Amino acid sequence: MSEAANPSSNPTQDRRCRVLVGVCTYNEASNIATMIERLRASLPQADLLIVDDNSPDGTAGIALDLARVDPQVRVMVREHERGLGSAIRCAMSAAIEHSYDYFLNLDGDLSHDPAQLPTLLERATVNPEIDVVVGSRYVSGGKIVGWPLRRRIMSRMVNSFATLCLRLPVKDCSGSMRCYRVDSLCRLNLGDWNCRGYALLEELLVLLDRRDAVMAEVPITFTERQRGQSKLTFREAARSAFQIFRLAFK
Repeated sequence: MSEAANPSSNPTQDRRCRVLVGVCTYNEASNIATMIERLRASLPQADLLIVDDNSPDGTAGIALDLARVDPQVRVMVREHERGLGSAIRCAMSAAIEHSYDYFLNLDGDLSHDPAQLPTLLERATVNPEIDVVVGSRYVSGGKIVGWPLRRRIMSRMVNSFATLCLRLPVKDCSGSMRCYRVDSLCRLNLGDWNCRGYALLEELLVLLDRRDAVMAEVPITFTERQRGQSKLTFREAARSAFQIFRLAFK
């Protein structure tokens, strides 16, 4: 469902508005300290949850050291689970369990600029009808920096297919930088989610759309990671494409 125009006062000015930012990590030791520092600067009122899949490079240890001196930072280390999809589900479950008002998510490799998160949160809070705000690379003002032409074409094709076949009212279905109203997530049955990898990002929008959720997009700049290695292998990309195909015809 497209965005409805119903502006209201901004509840971010209300101290009762509780915000949780979730970051899912695996082998991000070179990025995690900077990520936490920049998140705390961009949204000082928010709590921060790092969900780490027991990274062998010591990501969790760095995050835990920072959490010991900052009560608004929490770290959850998953020893027996792997994958972006289940990690996001874990972070969302925490937002629901602890009665937050908004849940924001972004990549843990600094390809998403934490300074852009307040724009997403503001867009969600000024209109109480909005259920999810997507940080979009593909609306006017959105940008991608550092990607080769081949990857740009592949991403465009995936998002065009998802928009057309899944009939979603947004142009960027595969980006993870988003702001969700937690009340809207509460209406989803977390056990109904089938996708465990990157395709969960599309599945989430499908499940929300089927419940007549209102979606909006704001332009963001996505920058290719500068440190560390991408987790999106060809195998994972192929698996995600197959899962999107299944979603389209389910």
